Amino acid sequence: MENFEGHNHSEEPGGTSSIYKAAIGWGIVSLVIVFVLLSNNRTPEIAAGMGLKLLATITGLIGGITGAMLGDAIRRFAKPDMMFTSGGFGALLKTKLFWMIGPQSIGVFLGTALGAGLVL
Repeated sequence: MENFEGHNHSEEPGGTSSIYKAAIGWGIVSLVIVFVLLSNNRTPEIAAGMGLKLLATITGLIGGITGAMLGDAIRRFAKPDMMFTSGGFGALLKTKLFWMIGPQSIGVFLGTALGAGLVL
């Protein structure tokens, strides 16, 4: 939404629209993870019907989004201001990439697996 000065307030980095966009993105990642986990489940002890698999998908989705948002909160709190490496450009690139998506990725995987696993 633009104000009379032409500034766009919906595109601010910490705005609520960026939180919704992040939740939608991590929700899609969570759905992919839960479908992979449920389709690769060949354990005979877990003979889940369609209703139970749907409930596992929903709880995995909620757990994944929650885990990603918690991971993002941890990333914002613990991200260092400066990064020093002794491994050159490659190590710096890996460190930057980790602090960009690492905690959220760990959170979305653990949240999805825990959410779907608790139902099954």
